[in-house]
Amino acid sequence: MDFNLTEEQIMIRDAARDFAQAELLSGVTERDEKEIFPAEQVKKMGELGFLGMMVDPKYGGSGLDTVSYVLAMEEISKIDASASVVMSVNNSLVCWGLETYGTEEQKQKYLVPLAKGEIIGAFCLSEPEAGSDATSQHTTAIDKGDYYLLNGTKNWITNGNSASVYLVIAQTHKEKGHHGINAFIVEKGMEGFSIGPKENKMGIRGSDTHSLMFTDVKVPKENRIGEDGFGFKFAMRTLAGGRIGIASQALGIAAGAYELALQYSKERKAFGKPISEHQAIAFKLADMATEIEAARMLCIKAAWDKDNHNNYDLSGAMAKLYAAETAMKVTTEAVQIHGGNGYVKEYHVERLMREAKITQIYEGTSEIQKIVISRSVLRD
Repeated sequence: MDFNLTEEQIMIRDAARDFAQAELLSGVTERDEKEIFPAEQVKKMGELGFLGMMVDPKYGGSGLDTVSYVLAMEEISKIDASASVVMSVNNSLVCWGLETYGTEEQKQKYLVPLAKGEIIGAFCLSEPEAGSDATSQHTTAIDKGDYYLLNGTKNWITNGNSASVYLVIAQTHKEKGHHGINAFIVEKGMEGFSIGPKENKMGIRGSDTHSLMFTDVKVPKENRIGEDGFGFKFAMRTLAGGRIGIASQALGIAAGAYELALQYSKERKAFGKPISEHQAIAFKLADMATEIEAARMLCIKAAWDKDNHNNYDLSGAMAKLYAAETAMKVTTEAVQIHGGNGYVKEYHVERLMREAKITQIYEGTSEIQKIVISRSVLRD
């Protein structure tokens, strides 16, 4: 058991930290307030290889391990979760899904530009009545011979208007339940594909979140991923890795808030000394540091499982559950340590607190993670 990072992993972590400080920090408050998608910053992330980190270099990726991805996600998320969620979706859901289950033709056409960051992708599973209950797909894809006819609505789609490629989950054989679901590659601009207004969200306000509408969209049969009926398995296997990305995002949000609170506690004075020297604050910092380190270990363990081809359903769910709960708790305490200053935007911690909440919801709510975990432990 070796807890030391490799030289390459340290280099990736430091590069992500430098990028976040140099490119994301300036303007992050304005992007949050005005709901501005970080298009320029995302483009630079692509140029630096952060949007295809785990993709084989023969498909334009960086060929890195999942641990490096977790480290980079943490650093980016400390500063701007709206940017890191683009990174998570493109890496964990879109690129991984295509590289693992796509045909060679699909990889050459779609994966290569996605991994290079020339375009970004979106993963379309949630619907008005199919969020946590992913089996209840109302979007339909009717087999018409050489194409499918796609109809329905998808909700809360990250990169909804900025993506060029969409992985869409839809029901083809309703009588077969989840065995009748398929996954499709849909291109922006296909006739009948429209994009709804941007959602006005509590947090990650720079993230490009939209509803998508499909009205008789003709999707070529060669754009189906896997065999007929593979769509539900595709979604679940892809989301298992996606949870590692969101766990890392939650970890980064927590760590970013903690670092700000630690610095502030050393500078702010009350009753003649820095507030960090008051036990009430010192103990808060101790709890925060301990919980963040525990979350980090869970994230790295899940990443290690994935890299070593172990089953990571359980470790990924544990990491996502604990890191999300930690993010919510730590950011709340960071606001408390800042006092009145914590409630204003200048000090960033109120934004991190708002951003923490979504990590308990998307890529499977905390309640869903407990279902995954309990089923696993009860089988043992």
